[in-house]
Amino acid sequence: MGELTDKIKGTVNEAIGNAKEAIGKHNDDPSLAAEGQAQQAEGKGEKFKGSVKGALGDNI
Repeated sequence: MGELTDKIKGTVNEAIGNAKEAIGKHNDDPSLAAEGQAQQAEGKGEKFKGSVKGALGDNI
């Protein structure tokens, strides 16, 4: 179950981060754009963690 949860969290974080980055660039707000990029990276990490759990099992 943890695999799916991590993948969903990762996808949500990537989507929110992408929106923040786009809004930051549109409004010429580099700190918001950077925050969005960081949140996207966090989301990718969560998705990777979910993939690892799927390959090795949830008990890692």
